[in-house]
Amino acid sequence: MTFLSGDDESPGPTPCETPVARHLLPDSTAVTAAGRLEVADIDVVALAEEFGTPLFVYDEATLRARCRELVGAFGPGGAYATKAFLCRAMARLALEEGLRLDVSTDGELGVALAAGAEPDRIVMHGNNKSDAELAAVVALGGGRIVVDSFDEIARLARLAGGGARGATQQVLVRVNPGIEAHTHEFIATGREDSKFGFSVASGAAGSAIDALRKVVAVEVVGVHAHIGSQIMRLDSFARIAEVLAPLAADRGLAELCVGGGLGVAYLSDESAPTITEWAAAVLAAAARAGLPSGVRVSAEPGRALVATAAMTCYRVGTVKELPGIRNYIAVDGGMSDNPRPVLYGSGYEAFLPRDVTADRPYAARIVGKHCETGDVVVAEARLPGDVAVGDVLVTPVTGAYGFSMASNYNRVGRPPVVFVRDGSARVVVRRETVADLLRLES
Repeated sequence: MTFLSGDDESPGPTPCETPVARHLLPDSTAVTAAGRLEVADIDVVALAEEFGTPLFVYDEATLRARCRELVGAFGPGGAYATKAFLCRAMARLALEEGLRLDVSTDGELGVALAAGAEPDRIVMHGNNKSDAELAAVVALGGGRIVVDSFDEIARLARLAGGGARGATQQVLVRVNPGIEAHTHEFIATGREDSKFGFSVASGAAGSAIDALRKVVAVEVVGVHAHIGSQIMRLDSFARIAEVLAPLAADRGLAELCVGGGLGVAYLSDESAPTITEWAAAVLAAAARAGLPSGVRVSAEPGRALVATAAMTCYRVGTVKELPGIRNYIAVDGGMSDNPRPVLYGSGYEAFLPRDVTADRPYAARIVGKHCETGDVVVAEARLPGDVAVGDVLVTPVTGAYGFSMASNYNRVGRPPVVFVRDGSARVVVRRETVADLLRLES
């Protein structure tokens, strides 16, 4: 299989005029004889009618399948990077499938605990953790902290030992491996010029491990690296293992975590490595680099677990044709429910679930309802020629960094989230109302 390079998050190839590719849709999707799209045996247009638009629809079967693939590929003990998509229902699902929860703020920690996470299922990340966030994890007794700076080591020295029954605080050291990942510069995190981690090349990583080992009530259990997001090249991940393996071996550490960042396909003519292929490349590289067989290799993906599980449903509000210039289709969502096109120039497909098998010859820019020219959902979309006001329009592969990065710009309420499974649908996050927006105001 050939994978795209993933050099950046630009729209890349022009979206196809043929029907949207099957690999961009959730596992349980099916097409009826009439060409209508179903997910988990439910008509997608009917979901939009019942719950309104915009609407995030998540296929629970896909979420569970990707979580199980992670456990099967890397073994137990991996974590879900909750920043990709987090609510109590998602946290519970990941816990049920045997994953830890990777959190990086007190808010994410609060959701994880509300979902029933035991302390040993919590991994706290972040380059600038507050004393309160560190103290909260220490007080749990059993959670893990991924240490990111020498200032943080000093704070831990004051806080450690304050946990449940004086438990020893387990930590991993976040290492900057100096790897130039092929992705957008805003989501590249593993190069030398980065706010994250301790440099291997400068010796700071080794110094951090040594310093932590002098702190009473702290146990250094491993090293961690994360080189970026939406990365398609397996050789980049293999390089993490090659850089970190000698450090883990020399310091006698029990775990090497390669983080997350595995990319997914967003366009019909894109393809991406599977979680299984990712793990195989990483484990082989670690072995080649001499990592002792007793050292566990783990991972913490987010996007790769949830992106393809979801689609966003919109309602077409206007169709505006500017002869010789461009066609515009405006929908009832926009940059408030999917900021990735604005932030990274990310490309998406779009289609009409009432006729998912139809060719898509009609070129248009799909835009939102916000007061910004840059409020673009799909910059270069292809749709059936009979697209009309009132149609339900779907963008697939929106399970990661849509809901989690949603905002109230123009004081719009964030869309609801619906989980579907075996013919039934349930609201796991309700739609925000004007009353919700006013609740914090005096």
